[in-house]
Amino acid sequence: MEAFLTSTLTVALAEIGDKTQLLSLFLATRFRNKWAIIAGILVATLANHGVSAWLGDLIGDYLASATGQWLIGGSFIALGLWLLVPDKDDSEDSAVERYGAFVATTVMFFLAEIGDKTQVATVLLGAQYQSVFWVTVGTTLGMLLANVPVVLAGDYLMRRIPLQPVRILAAGAFIVVGLLQLPLRATFG
Repeated sequence: MEAFLTSTLTVALAEIGDKTQLLSLFLATRFRNKWAIIAGILVATLANHGVSAWLGDLIGDYLASATGQWLIGGSFIALGLWLLVPDKDDSEDSAVERYGAFVATTVMFFLAEIGDKTQVATVLLGAQYQSVFWVTVGTTLGMLLANVPVVLAGDYLMRRIPLQPVRILAAGAFIVVGLLQLPLRATFG
């Protein structure tokens, strides 16, 4: 249960203001079928995060060592700092116009997630918890929690939620999680 809850919260926080959230807003303005967009987000996230959690699980034994714990903790701290850097929407109109909402969303989300903060976080969570299923389900739920409201109420929400304070709060949460991962007692105790 811890793997599921931590994965959900981690990705939901990391996704705030992320390029895929901007992509959600972009797609919501282009397509009327909001449920096709949401289904595309679900399929793309399950595929991308499933592979990411599996890779994390694969390297998890190495990361269980003190060196690995430093790497995981440092990576969460780095992700927290990375959250402070705003993402840009670099989508192209022409690619979206050729496909329907579901296909365009699935392809664009899968590609946008490659090397993204939430994918890196998913690999780290897979390594930490060594539970591909619960990490994938949790990170996918976190992605949906952050993106579905944007799809359903896009412009209205983005005008009313101050992004910078939320981004700072999310970054702080990542940094705290990273600090808690560091094996300070084992190293200095």
